[in-house]
Amino acid sequence: MTAGTEVGGSDYRVISLETAEQRQQAAALYRAVFGYQDPAYGVNPRLLAAMAVNGGSVVGALDPGDRLVGFAYGFLGTDGDRTFHYSQAAVVAAGLQSKGLGRRLKLAQRDVALAWGETRMRWAYDPLVTRNAHFNLDVLGAVGISFKPELYGEPDTDRIVVEWDLLRDQGARAQREDLPADADWGDQLTEPGRVLLAVPSDIAGLRRADPERATLLATVVRERLTALFGAGYQAVSCHAVATTAFYILKRHPQAAMS
Repeated sequence: MTAGTEVGGSDYRVISLETAEQRQQAAALYRAVFGYQDPAYGVNPRLLAAMAVNGGSVVGALDPGDRLVGFAYGFLGTDGDRTFHYSQAAVVAAGLQSKGLGRRLKLAQRDVALAWGETRMRWAYDPLVTRNAHFNLDVLGAVGISFKPELYGEPDTDRIVVEWDLLRDQGARAQREDLPADADWGDQLTEPGRVLLAVPSDIAGLRRADPERATLLATVVRERLTALFGAGYQAVSCHAVATTAFYILKRHPQAAMS
């Protein structure tokens, strides 16, 4: 897989990472983007090599000088009923985010998954990072199917798990639905056919400015999402209105019939 596109005025290629050097660069980029110092939170380049030949995806974005500036990897997963491709992480170097490289990495993973015979992909993200929520739900068209409090057994690791139908037309749900002008963060608004959940549109800024409020809000959001997903709701969209972002959740048809 290799393709070029105009990103930030230059030609970037997305490829499968096939050499040990490329995979080592991917591991270094992963640590740099997330700011990890503890080796326990790193990515093993040899493990990436094993994944790539056993149903996994190991893809990267190269700048015009062949420097690795984006990386994503995933593996074959199952929930006990069916299999899917699970994307563990996708990272883009600082300064190149929000320029389309993340989407291209996900599409490259999609190609790999389809080549291995998988038609669905899942991954998890922090529900308070609404830029990611919008990208996952509205740009790609994935659906938030479950909520996992402290997925990794550590504080601040609450996650929504999304599922992406790889055979579905891309971007079909990008149209924005009517939303309130404002609401208090943590508010849950019940409307005909849907529930809205208001959260900050910039959680990183709130965590810097008022970490105590951010922590309290995370607890409220955890309680809301636990109850909503437990009642059969799924996250289908997330849009920002000024300093507030609204999740749109709708009941799964099977849950509505139960």
